[in-house]
Amino acid sequence: MLDLRLYMLQRLTALVMAPLVLGHLAVMIYAIQGGLSTAEILGRTQGSALWFAFYGLFVIAVSIHAAIGLRVIAHEWLALKGAALSLLTWGACAALLFLGLSAVFVVTVP
Repeated sequence: MLDLRLYMLQRLTALVMAPLVLGHLAVMIYAIQGGLSTAEILGRTQGSALWFAFYGLFVIAVSIHAAIGLRVIAHEWLALKGAALSLLTWGACAALLFLGLSAVFVVTVP
């Protein structure tokens, strides 16, 4: 039953990530074609609740999605099971969340 829930959760996070990836790529293309410097980009993102929410949601979805994918790979290739598999999954998710949300705070909070 857990495997089915994780499978569905990974598909749900993929649905959340798809438009966010497209939005991120559009923003990057706009910034590059507009010749914006790093300072100009940060000037536009810092203090913005919209960018905080956009990239915060992006990081949360990616962290969950990647941790579940890593769990599947570790189970199939390394034959991990039980507590070791759960520890790897939770550890990967926590590490990705910490690193990703740290970056979101740096980029969006003045």
